[in-house]
This record gives sequence, structure tokens and C-alpha cells, in this order.
Amino acid sequence: MNQIAETNAVPDYPQLFGHPRPLWMLFMTEFWERFAFYSVSWAVALYVVAQFYHGDPSGQGWAGAIFGTYTALIFGTGIFGGYVADKLIGYQRAILIGALVMAAGLFTLIVADKTVFLLGLAMVIVGDGLFKPNISSMVGQLYGRDDPRRDRGFTLFYMGINAGAFVAPLLTGWLAATFTDTPLQQNYKLVFIAAGVGMLLSFLWFWFGRRQLGGVGRPLPGMEGRTRSLLVLVGAVAAVPLIYLLLSRVGTIGLQWLIGLLAVGVAALLITEAMRHDRIQLDRVWAMLIIFGFNVLFWMFYYQLGSSFNFLAENLVDRKMFNWVFPVSWFQSVSPLTIILLAPVVSLAWGWLGRRRMEPSIPRKFGFGLIFNGLGFLVLMYALQHLIDPQGMIPFWPLAACYSLQTVGELCLSPIGLSMVTKLAPPRLVGLAMGGWFLSTAAGGNLSGLLASYIAGEHGMTAASALSGFSFGFWLLAASGALLLLIAPLINRLMHGVR
Repeated sequence: MNQIAETNAVPDYPQLFGHPRPLWMLFMTEFWERFAFYSVSWAVALYVVAQFYHGDPSGQGWAGAIFGTYTALIFGTGIFGGYVADKLIGYQRAILIGALVMAAGLFTLIVADKTVFLLGLAMVIVGDGLFKPNISSMVGQLYGRDDPRRDRGFTLFYMGINAGAFVAPLLTGWLAATFTDTPLQQNYKLVFIAAGVGMLLSFLWFWFGRRQLGGVGRPLPGMEGRTRSLLVLVGAVAAVPLIYLLLSRVGTIGLQWLIGLLAVGVAALLITEAMRHDRIQLDRVWAMLIIFGFNVLFWMFYYQLGSSFNFLAENLVDRKMFNWVFPVSWFQSVSPLTIILLAPVVSLAWGWLGRRRMEPSIPRKFGFGLIFNGLGFLVLMYALQHLIDPQGMIPFWPLAACYSLQTVGELCLSPIGLSMVTKLAPPRLVGLAMGGWFLSTAAGGNLSGLLASYIAGEHGMTAASALSGFSFGFWLLAASGALLLLIAPLINRLMHGVR
């Protein structure tokens, strides 16, 4: 890992709004990556049904599975991206290579052929695996290990990057609906082109802004040669066919076994490294791994946004407003808008509570996150039981409220999780541990595909199947959140003062 993080020596950065100036460059780089990711995430499942099943609802099951597998692999490959950055080329070069590979994959998606489409998704997955864990790791390196601003810095970073997630469904949804030959169809090619352009902007922003970082993210002595970067690029290209096979043949159940094996490997490496330090470091790794397990459950249900929530919005939500129909894609702007509005409030609240020594601990924040996620499903349960009109539709507001409640849960969990990894991981393996964090998110994403396929069934989503799946989500999330709140004191002891 980077020498700066290892020695706990942080450059004396110029400050902007109370935080290191490079923080703002990093979240603008991630802004464009999120723009690309959320452009694709709202469109993938709907595109699969429209393009490869000609709109037949029977395609919803496979579309949901593909979205879940795609999401799982997007985050699962982060484990390799983190290791490549730690041990081979440094964070900065990993981000640049990943951005280029991802952009190439996004432009490939415009080819209306299933094989080429899956190859394009495979390229996006490989590229984002190099990009995503490493930019988050660098945010942690802008602060000293005990800097109290670190959690708030991650929350601000999270707010900034979600501006890209907010803009993406609005802009690309408008493009898809406006520039089409048939009003009843959407031009998904424009969505993928816009996402590709966004990824190129991410590359350029980081290329010109990385000078602000000083030594953070640069290769260690002995890694400076460009041959290593060329070999990583060749390795990324070689990985694309393997990811393609996982997308097209292995299926979600087989992938879950693969993710499980990777998780065991990551845990073994982290525990082995911690044992070289002391008992405190080992306890901290155990605490981190327990939190990873609860993280799986959160994302299993959160990532219904790209599959079952999309099909719910398209087929079971009354989206008519006067003489206008609210686009399906725009629902996915509700979550990032909620983050943009509430992230400063949450950051200030944690700071206010922290100054009074009342700030909830990391596991308690995670418990609240799970419970808020569950409350979103409770709203949908109520709507599907009591608010269905004679046409079999539910009102607009329950789905929007679900997205908002889930997002409150996300604010309690996701930025805190990123910060937690940089504080609890062994210093030499922060990149690998960040990959482990995204691997737990991958497991949740893959399970989300299994759940979406179950809800869709053989003939597409119905109100009854949606109610069954969403009820399961509420009860499991509520129970897991309550359990985490109950065992929080035990996890706090394992953290040995880290908050």
C-alpha cells in the first residue's frame, strides 16, 4: 500500500470548506463514474426485456438475474482491483486504466446483439473493479488515522458523487424517451453513449487533477515502471472473457458460491495480516468482517431498484400526471436527491452528537440503516394491500417514499462503511479490505437478482408476487437491524476505541 498511509504521514494539503482540497477533485471524478453507473443501472433490465424479449414480461426473470449478476460482479471485481493497486501499480494508475476499460465497455453496449451486449457489460465490470475501490481508499488517505473529520469527509464525498447519480436518470431518461422513433419505446443506445461520454470525462478529470494528491496513490518504489501498467491492462482485457462466461452461463446461484469462496480468501488474508500485528488489530478485523455480513443483507434488498422496482414502476404504478407520464427512470433520481439534501444534515448531526460524546457507534449506525431500508418495503406492502385501484395500479408516492426511506438507511450505512474500512483494516491491506467491503456489496447484489427472479416468476411481476417478495424484505431487514443493535456493544469492544 501507499507509503503515506502506511506511515500515517499525511501531506499538508490546502483546505477547502474545512477539508483537504483533493477531496473535491476525487468526488468530481467519482461524480462522472456514478453518472455512468446509474445511467446503465436503470436501463439494463428494461433494455433486456425490450430488446431481447420484445417486451414480453416473461423476460423479467432473466433480466432481473442479469442485473443482479452484473451488480455483483461490478462490486466483486473490486477485490482484485484493490489488490492490483496495493501490490502492483498504485491507486492512481489503477483508476486511470479502469476508467478507460469501463468507457470502452459502455460504448460496446450500443450493439444490439446479446453476445456483444454481455461482452460490453463484462468490460464495464472489469474496468469498474479497478476504479471503484481505489478512489474510495484514497479519500481515507487524505486524513490522519485519528482525524475526527474522516467520517464527515466520507459523507461529503458520498453527497458529491450522488450528484452524478441524480443527474444520470433524469438526463438519460429524457434522451431515451425524446429521441426515439416510436413513442412507446425508448432509445437505450443514447443512454449507453451518454454513459460512455461520462466515463471519459471521469478519466480526464482525474488525469488533470491528480497532481493535487501529492504522493497519495502513487506507486511504491519499485512499481514506477510502465511495464507493470501495461501488464495490468493486458490482464484486464484477458479477464473480460471470464466475466462474460460468468454473466452468460454460470448464473446467480453459481456466482454466489464463487463470491463465497472469494470472501473466505479475503477474510483469511486479512486475519493473517492482522495476526502479524497484535490482538487489537485482529479484533478490529473480526469486527469489520461481522459488519460485512450485515452489509450483504442491506444491498440484497436495496438493489431491487434496478430490477423489481423498475418493473413495479413500469407496470403497477400509476405514473400519469395530468397529460404527462412520469418516466420510469426518474424514480431512480429520488435516492441521490435524498442523499444530496440530507447528507449535509446527517454530517452535521454526527458532528453535533460527536462533540457531546453522543454519536452512535458504527454498528448502531448500521443497525439504523437496515431498519430504514426495511421501512421502505413496509410502505410498499401497505400500498399493495390497501391502495390498489380498479386498474390494478398503486399510487405514485409509495415507491418514491420507499426510495427515500432506503436512502436514509444508506446514509447511515454506506459512507460510514467506507470510513470504517480505512480505520479498522491492517495498514498494509487497506485496498484489499476495501475490495472486501465491495465484495460484501457484491454478494448482496447477486442475492438481489435471485430475489428479483423469484418476484418476476415465469410470467412477470404481479401485485401478489410483489407483495410476497417485499414482505419478505421488510421482515428480514427489521429483524437483522434489531439484532445488530442488540450486539453493538460486543462489536464496539472488538473495535478497541475506533468510532
